[in-house]
Amino acid sequence: MSSIINKSVILGLLLLPEMALAGQLNQAHTAWILTSTALVLFMTIPGLSLFYGGLVRSKNVLSVLMQCFSITCIVSILWLVGVYSFIFTDGGELQKIIGGASKAFLPNINVDSLTGDIPETLYFMFQMTFAIITVALIVGAFAERMKFSAMLLFSALWLILVYMPICHWIWGGGWLADLGVMDFAGGIVIHVNAGVAALVAALVIGKRKGFPTTAMPPHNMTMVVTGAGMLWVGWFGFNAGSALTADGRAGMAMLVTHIAAASGALTWMFIELKKFGKASVLGVVTGMVAGLGTITPASGFVGPMGALVIGITAGIVCFCATQYVKRTLKIDDSLDVFPVHGIGGITGSLLTGVFATSGLGGLGLPEGVTILDQVSVQALAIFVTVIWSAFFSFLILKLLDKWIGLRVTIDEEIEGLDTVLHEETGYLDL
Repeated sequence: MSSIINKSVILGLLLLPEMALAGQLNQAHTAWILTSTALVLFMTIPGLSLFYGGLVRSKNVLSVLMQCFSITCIVSILWLVGVYSFIFTDGGELQKIIGGASKAFLPNINVDSLTGDIPETLYFMFQMTFAIITVALIVGAFAERMKFSAMLLFSALWLILVYMPICHWIWGGGWLADLGVMDFAGGIVIHVNAGVAALVAALVIGKRKGFPTTAMPPHNMTMVVTGAGMLWVGWFGFNAGSALTADGRAGMAMLVTHIAAASGALTWMFIELKKFGKASVLGVVTGMVAGLGTITPASGFVGPMGALVIGITAGIVCFCATQYVKRTLKIDDSLDVFPVHGIGGITGSLLTGVFATSGLGGLGLPEGVTILDQVSVQALAIFVTVIWSAFFSFLILKLLDKWIGLRVTIDEEIEGLDTVLHEETGYLDL
């Protein structure tokens, strides 16, 4: 009888992945990160692709879809060639600045290789999907007027010169990580970084013909809302997946992500009702994206009440930023990348240092660290990211402009990028 009991106990332990020892595969965590990886890739293709594609004019819809699709491919290959390695491996004496090349092309990585208690191949894929959507976000700034060849070269160079070092500094054991910066899922690494690059790109490339006097409404709002819905769902993999565990912290990250998205959407809607007398569908989905982007850095550190305040703040701040950039500064950031993602990322990263405190429902700051200390570290990381991203984005764009030119001609812009660059159209003439 005792033999049967002992065998039952052993079998039960084997069936519990949570009981895995250090250095062993945790099946529960692995299953969740497999799901999260698919969700984050789903955010770019088809989520962001449809969201951006619907926002442009019909003559440019295929060009945007093509840009998102091709960025996915080129970032994936560069990630394998060495970007992953230079972010997430030991750089020796240069570790605080950049990682090493020991895992370029993933030598000696097999099915048994682990990062923590999940397969390293899975960790490689999960982090790759973050890099993909970061680069793809910038597309919204220069939509409808950039050459396809210039876009490809800019994306590749920006990944290497901007995303790679900043990501290493914060997530790869670099100097900002040592200072204690809190960026759970990419408020600084992704949203501030891409938002600043988008603003620079919009300024360097210049306005679309007719902006701001000619109306350029989205050509397909159904496509926009469909893409936005995919972003909302995919963001659960983005934020909750960043816990790298299937536990209560992932559950809390998912909850606060949803609360911030909902409150951001409602806040934007109520502002439009008050200001214009009507709430637009575009406004609601933009508020949702603002809420998601703003909660991203805080998602693993704050509680539901903090998420509610962050979401409401995102709706207000990003709405005002969008109006100011478009109407006052008259900058043609075509799809509002900087005011939504850049400003949202900055706002959320600063508020992380406030609402992470246990007194405000968060998981708590490190021992001995005050709110002022943490906000100061957050502000420093934001400042460094803004300067680095702005400088190298400007440099890359200027060099490409001298080499191959950034923009299509005015006649080509009028005709539309779908026909000019790809000899295809998004819709058949009926």
